[in-house]
Amino acid sequence: MDALDLEILRSVQENGRRSNTDLARALGVVPSTILERVRRLEQRGVITGYRALLDAGALGLGTQALVTATLAYDQIGAVERFHDSIRDIPNVRACYGITGRYDYMLQVIARDMSHLRDILHTKINTIPGPVKTETFIVLGEVKADAGLPLDSISIDSLRCGDVSSIISGSRVKHGSAESGA
Repeated sequence: MDALDLEILRSVQENGRRSNTDLARALGVVPSTILERVRRLEQRGVITGYRALLDAGALGLGTQALVTATLAYDQIGAVERFHDSIRDIPNVRACYGITGRYDYMLQVIARDMSHLRDILHTKINTIPGPVKTETFIVLGEVKADAGLPLDSISIDSLRCGDVSSIISGSRVKHGSAESGA
């Protein structure tokens, strides 16, 4: 992986529908180079998919909550049951194993408070294993997910899958490759 790959990732993350031809023109390379590199990034698992970003409010999903869960670890298989059950609840947008006084943080989306209560009482709180859940209602979004902070990546220590690469310090700037020396 090199600086051109990073520029491709930056562009694809910003606009997944941008054509290879347009991207090649912007980066000063031929379209076949972009196509080859995108395919390689997909094969290595750096690009894991493409999807449209939808406006939850416009679709009637205007209530969000963060739900913490603490499991009873003395129950055999509690963690696996919890993971499997959470994966089956479409309104749970994300679930993170966390440190601190809770074991998990869930991001839940619903139509309204009544729908959220239904999800909590009939789906999340009925999973065998959690001994305690706590719900925090989201009052507003300060910052939406804008993708990964690619500017924080050092091309000198990039990893792609299990293969480490040491890059010589070249970078793409204003559509042309430059040496970092």
